[in-house]
Amino acid sequence: MSQQSNEALPRILVIGGGAGGLELATRLGRSLGKKKRAHITLADSNMTHIWKPLLHEVAAGSLNSTEDELNYVAQAKWNHFRFQLGCMTGVDRERRLVTFGAINDEQGEELIPERQLGYDYLVIAVGSTTNDFNTQGAAEHCLFLDTRAQAERFHRLLLNQYMKAQANGEQEMSDPINVAIIGAGATGVELAAELQHAARMLQAYGLDRIRPEDLNINLIEASGRLLPALPERISEPVTQTLKDLGVKLHTGSPVKQVTAEGLLLDNGETIPASLKVWAAGIRGPAFLTGLGLETNRINQLVVSRTLQTSQDPRVFAFGDCAACPMGDEGRSVPPRAQAAHQQATLLAKNLQRTLEGKPLLEYSYRDYGSLISLASFSAVGNLMGNVTGNVMLEGRIARMFYISLYRMHQMALYGIPRTLMLMLSDRIGRSTEPRLKLH
Repeated sequence: MSQQSNEALPRILVIGGGAGGLELATRLGRSLGKKKRAHITLADSNMTHIWKPLLHEVAAGSLNSTEDELNYVAQAKWNHFRFQLGCMTGVDRERRLVTFGAINDEQGEELIPERQLGYDYLVIAVGSTTNDFNTQGAAEHCLFLDTRAQAERFHRLLLNQYMKAQANGEQEMSDPINVAIIGAGATGVELAAELQHAARMLQAYGLDRIRPEDLNINLIEASGRLLPALPERISEPVTQTLKDLGVKLHTGSPVKQVTAEGLLLDNGETIPASLKVWAAGIRGPAFLTGLGLETNRINQLVVSRTLQTSQDPRVFAFGDCAACPMGDEGRSVPPRAQAAHQQATLLAKNLQRTLEGKPLLEYSYRDYGSLISLASFSAVGNLMGNVTGNVMLEGRIARMFYISLYRMHQMALYGIPRTLMLMLSDRIGRSTEPRLKLH
């Protein structure tokens, strides 16, 4: 391609700086942006990124989010793309303009007015939000773990109860803390284990007015077993480990109603809970239904296997916010981190092929297995591949592979040398910082 003026370069606008969107913008910046073949812009409503699969660790305090966050402005500078702060509210596909809502400061004063950005190719990667299935009282009384702010709020509420109990001095031990986690998928299961780990660490740091056995964790799953989307041979050891840790398991009945005091299950059982976390199901952000593009029943944008939306070939979507067909069974690609990573890799190629006038590649989902971390207690999973076959993992080696998933994400964003430096920094930090966030 001949050198073009900056004004004539095609504009690729990526909406959403989650794992998939950030990785895509980084890849495009390193290829098209660096070579002055396209303008790459990433837009997100936050200034920093944290890997969403880590939010349950932020909620429990096992991870200090300020130390693991990535700044979009710095990432853009290092990787030859631009960053725009904003939340997408609409799109004019005829004029190829995306509208971003106004941004206010902490006092409610308008900081950035409503504005529009132009594009030649638009990529929507805004992820998903928790689906409470319109359960009565869920929105009013449950916490969610869709964002870093929500995870940090849960951690503050949990820590406040410990600090309040500790302030009682020599009085009798405080009442138990009742926690209910609705949804026993990966997030719910991992959160339950992390909270048990946090209870032990808090006691070790001297916050012992509430003992680990006084943190009552109830894990509720509407289906008949934990981790219903994963093989039963993974679910069974996870179930046994959580039972051994004292987590109370409630399966086979959905939540009928949520109140300030607790939960009412469909089978009539009541579960008292002062802290309630909804971690069951996903759906696309509601604004996606107002873009004039085809969506499914859970607000996901309908895309072809080239990741183009069904009604506009210049608009792409991938990750949790997109319904991409998988095979001929009528099913969609599951909303998993490995799918978003695979799609980001393919879409980086497809956008380059689009600029070159070449036919687009089709996405085919490859399941490389599943890994479930149970904090410091254990990890369980399976790895799938052409060489390894289907291998079951447990314990320390499974934990090692689980951690490697995050390191692979970091390598995609930072490159190998910087990721190795981050690993060294994390190792040093363990000896100089508390093992649990205490504020």
